[in-house]
Amino acid sequence: MVLAAAAWATAATPAAAQQDRVVAGFELSGQGSPKVVDAAPVEQPPVLDGDVLGDPAWAAAAAATGFRQNAPDEGQPATERTEVRIIFGDGTLYVGVVCYDREPSAIILNDSRRDSSMDDADSFMMVLDTFLDRQNGFVFGTTPAGQEYDGQVINEGGDRGGFGQAGDGGFSRGSGGGFNLNWDGAWQVRTAISDIGWSAEFAIPFRTIRYPAREAQSWGVNFQRNIRRRNETAYWAPLPRQYNLYRLSLAGQIAGLRAPVGNTSNLQFTPYVVGELGSRSGASGRRATAVGAAGGDLKYSVTSGLTLDATYNTDFAQVEVDDQQINLDRFNLFFPEKRPFFLENAGAFSVRNTGPASGRNMGQTELFFSRRIGIGAGGEQIPIMAGARLSGKVSDSLTVGFLNMQTEDVAGVAPANNFTVARLRQDLPNRSSVGGLFVNRQATGNRASPGDYNRTYAADGRWGIGQSTMVQGFFGRTQTPGYTGRDHALSLSTTYDSENWRIISGYQENGEDFNPEVGFLRRTGGFRKYDVGLNYRARPEGVLKLQEISPHGSFTRFWNFDGVMETTYIHLHYDGEFENSSSAGIAYDARSERVFETFDISGIPVEPGRYDWGQIAYNFDYDRSAPVSAGIRATFGGFFGGNIVTIRPSIRARYGETLNLSLSYSRNDIELPLGSTVTNLTSLRAGYNFSPRVFVQTLLQHNDSARLWSLNFRFGWLQDANTGLFLVYNETEGILDYVPAGAGRSLILKYSYLFDVLD
Repeated sequence: MVLAAAAWATAATPAAAQQDRVVAGFELSGQGSPKVVDAAPVEQPPVLDGDVLGDPAWAAAAAATGFRQNAPDEGQPATERTEVRIIFGDGTLYVGVVCYDREPSAIILNDSRRDSSMDDADSFMMVLDTFLDRQNGFVFGTTPAGQEYDGQVINEGGDRGGFGQAGDGGFSRGSGGGFNLNWDGAWQVRTAISDIGWSAEFAIPFRTIRYPAREAQSWGVNFQRNIRRRNETAYWAPLPRQYNLYRLSLAGQIAGLRAPVGNTSNLQFTPYVVGELGSRSGASGRRATAVGAAGGDLKYSVTSGLTLDATYNTDFAQVEVDDQQINLDRFNLFFPEKRPFFLENAGAFSVRNTGPASGRNMGQTELFFSRRIGIGAGGEQIPIMAGARLSGKVSDSLTVGFLNMQTEDVAGVAPANNFTVARLRQDLPNRSSVGGLFVNRQATGNRASPGDYNRTYAADGRWGIGQSTMVQGFFGRTQTPGYTGRDHALSLSTTYDSENWRIISGYQENGEDFNPEVGFLRRTGGFRKYDVGLNYRARPEGVLKLQEISPHGSFTRFWNFDGVMETTYIHLHYDGEFENSSSAGIAYDARSERVFETFDISGIPVEPGRYDWGQIAYNFDYDRSAPVSAGIRATFGGFFGGNIVTIRPSIRARYGETLNLSLSYSRNDIELPLGSTVTNLTSLRAGYNFSPRVFVQTLLQHNDSARLWSLNFRFGWLQDANTGLFLVYNETEGILDYVPAGAGRSLILKYSYLFDVLD
């Protein structure tokens, strides 16, 4: 290995010039020209075993080096050398990575299961902007344990970020957000740890990703390396500290890359079979069931940038259950989409407002929310007969999405329905775009009435001003028989983001009859809302080992259409992160609420009237990369004319990349004018990874507010694109004499396999 390293040190000499190469004519808001890495063609592909330095296939490519820190010491060279080489051949893109480390024994490993967070381990990630639109791309990553991590970036990682409550994050990942972690491509990675550090070899078939229909390609690219024990993040194309890997407008480029054309058709068929044994509680006691089913998905590449997906008798038995929540307000709870078919390319259909600057999402509006398809209002499963989705790029800058799904009739729950969604988005220079959305739900079948439909129309846009400012908004309307009032919604917001300051402000308005039935409204009944937030970030030197401090504040106010204030929320928060990534903060919240109709909080009524109160919140999280870490959040203060004390401790433990445990507990001690109550919510998660593709997971939840406990056990043996063998056990039971709807137990066995028909 030492001789191999010496040989590569000589072969990699051209990389010193490589890192300074630029593309003539590239200018973006005064940022200059990007760094460039050359891709080299090869006749003989590398052997995928993680040994980059020992494989002569990589000698054809010069190494991209010169990584610079984003944290903790912005702009300084990375403390360890990283080399990245790109080659291509036999319809596959190969990326070889060497992460030198002078202390290989100090490399930190964490959860190796596919798509688990890599923030708490040593890791490497890359983003590929295949259409060079500087807004959207594919992310691939791994850790020294060989983890497979992939996702899609949309609009440079998202829209507005909130400032959150104590301990809340400012960004989210999900189906409609700026980063879709649930996209799963068919690709491979192998890693190796040695006395020089660790290395990785990626093999990404061109047919797995979308790109322009031409042989000569010019892609945007950036690479990120995390050295966890130093809390260090470094990028090949340097990024200011307020940005992350998704900032594609500041990425570098790949030169010399050639991709297959003329034979880009890709036909994949994924059939499944599933069997279930179970019992359900009802008025007549337990009823045993045994059922079986079969179905499948089809994926076809219409062009190199446009994909057709079809599904028949869609099944989601392997999907993890929802985390239970306790509703401490009068608004709707949000449960994210977790079903793979709807999560893939979900960003192509997204038009949304993420909520107020405070991050509490009291006004969250989703114009299209796929969870409304195949799931009833009470969480009942509604069978999906079939569906199809056409999504992707029809040109370098025009994104299209078309979705049609047909559900079955379920007596007592919902008639059969047909769902249609159409979306267009035209990308413009400097992170800008314009687009439109159409959503239609139409009842079908014998039980459908002529007026049983709902439609949503919307137009949206983004305008990037330089690198620091973004203005965005949408205007939408709904059409629902019997609704004759204001049926519109609009939103306009602006964000300024520099190295030290983040300022966000916006106005949103929802009419009282705005009714996107295939969307989500946190707050119904109509409102007008204004919010503004200010965040300051600084990196002090030599002060209590702090790496960054971020004092911030926000103001949010809601009015109804009669001009009466409904909610006022002021949030002040001083937060700090230490060198080992531990964090601590203190916050003060002042809130005013005008309640017009009586509602219950865990069985205690809150009567109409105006309520004003303040709360103090504390948060602390110890270094999550440590073998054992813990955190706590505590809130004390007023609450709807009474008081509340909330304690939320958590503890996490891991053993290498194989065993992960977490225990979280939330206790609310509530005293209200008409009564008092205590709620307890406990969640225990355990996971064991036999390998990056073979795992077992358990989630046990106890919720005394909802009077139930639940158990979810999953065994997964993954193959390409998250297919494979799944064994799932679910049980939900009431506490004492309470029997919730859907209580019972089930044992499910499912197997799916991906056939690459044209390979």
